[in-house]
Amino acid sequence: MAPTELKELKVQLQKLLDRGFIRPSVSPWGAPVLFVKKKDGSMRLCIDYRDLNKVTVQNRYPLPRIDDLFDQLQGATVFSKIDLRSGYHQLRIKDGDVPKTAFRSRYGHYEFIEMSFGLTNAPAVFMDLMNRVFREFLDTFVIVFIDDILIYSKTEVEHEGKSTTRGRPTRGKKDA
Repeated sequence: MAPTELKELKVQLQKLLDRGFIRPSVSPWGAPVLFVKKKDGSMRLCIDYRDLNKVTVQNRYPLPRIDDLFDQLQGATVFSKIDLRSGYHQLRIKDGDVPKTAFRSRYGHYEFIEMSFGLTNAPAVFMDLMNRVFREFLDTFVIVFIDDILIYSKTEVEHEGKSTTRGRPTRGKKDA
């Protein structure tokens, strides 16, 4: 890694540690790390999970087709978009699977406690959760695509009725 990448690696590792997303590891697993440059010039830390992904049983939860999602917007003219920041990191990894997420760097060996980008099943698991959370609103006025939520309406008045009070996901009542 270049000196600028090493400096960035220290910063990003510390942020992940401070947020409780990773912890030091003694796992026999250990994927390499690399950086990918974002459009804005900043660097995204990536873990090369290709070897782990090759031996992972695939979760076949279907991700929606973008064309199908756009079809739902027929007649809508007002939109609110929510992009969940660090969405995957809201999902805890099963304790028995945590050591498999280990990665190695010049500054230590770490493992993810929360879901990491790059894991083959992360999009499907997160999409399944989001669909369960927003189930009662899907195909009515909400579209969810992984960590992006779109609230749509035909008019501004109708859209105001879908404010945070009504638009907040609720848990369904359990049968007695």
